[in-house]
Amino acid sequence: MNENGNNPMRGRKLPELKPGMYRKIGMGVAAAIVLIFLGSSSFYTVQEQERAALLTFGKYTNETSAGLHFKWPYPIQQVITVPAELTQRIHIGYRQEADGSVAVEDEDEAMMITGDENIVSADAVVQWKISNIRDYLYNIDDPDKFLRNSASSSIRAVIGAEKLDYAITDGKTVIQDKVRVLLVDLQKKYNTGIQIIDIKFQDIEPPSGQVEEAFREVTNAREEKNTKINNAKKYENDIIPKARGEAQALLENAEGEKKSRILNAQGDVAQFNAIFAEYSNNKSVTESRLILETLETIMPNAKIFITNSNSDTVNYLPLNELMRSASDSSPAPSAAAPPASAAPQGGDAQ
Repeated sequence: MNENGNNPMRGRKLPELKPGMYRKIGMGVAAAIVLIFLGSSSFYTVQEQERAALLTFGKYTNETSAGLHFKWPYPIQQVITVPAELTQRIHIGYRQEADGSVAVEDEDEAMMITGDENIVSADAVVQWKISNIRDYLYNIDDPDKFLRNSASSSIRAVIGAEKLDYAITDGKTVIQDKVRVLLVDLQKKYNTGIQIIDIKFQDIEPPSGQVEEAFREVTNAREEKNTKINNAKKYENDIIPKARGEAQALLENAEGEKKSRILNAQGDVAQFNAIFAEYSNNKSVTESRLILETLETIMPNAKIFITNSNSDTVNYLPLNELMRSASDSSPAPSAAAPPASAAPQGGDAQ
């Protein structure tokens, strides 16, 4: 626009393109669009916990893991990604929301018949993951539905062979193991590409109502029984070692007493044999010595009386008290015994 406010381009014609230029421009734009499309569709990204199946003209040709990869553009090649590295779960007998809360129990799926023709409600969760992408995508039309049906049929088969009382009490772990074996065998038999990691029962119980209450009482009684058995075993393990220890101590004491008495008896026998040998060699001397030794033993505690056989009156002389008093006062050696002249003539000592 000039100073006068007029547009200098007004009234001028745009330069005309040469014949065929519009066609070339259109082809260039189309080629650019095709190149952009081919470039964007030739690279794909596989996320963590995923694996991708690469199809060439609709046929499985390769498998790729997490990362950025190249492929020929569609329709030559295409990619199907699955969460092969992710451990997944299905719930049997109930459904669970994404936040972990239980939505509702599926009674038709949970109710099962035991081997003794009782009804039991079983809720379980199956943990699984994809082990083979090709088998998972092409061998089974609906892998998730097949896994649910096979898990339900395995549980029914195992519980149908067990009694209700065993299924709701002690048999839970055994039933889990049997169901897992059956479920793994089914996946191998049909090549589903699914790996069973584990199966856990949430509940195995009779239907609600009076039946459930009756079985609760049975279960409580069994638990009380087991508690008493465990307490009895604990008492047994505590008291038996103590009794054995006491018995061993008594045996050791008796053995010690036995040895002591044998040694004492052997000593007495040896002493008797020695005295008997001396007695055999010199009877009179040995008899005198034995009499003196015996008197030395008994005389300190004997009461001594001196009597006169010529008199009708009994004269009492307290020799024991006199000797005890003399001993306590430590008299001269001459006072330890009365002189021989003190004894009456013709007297006898007893």
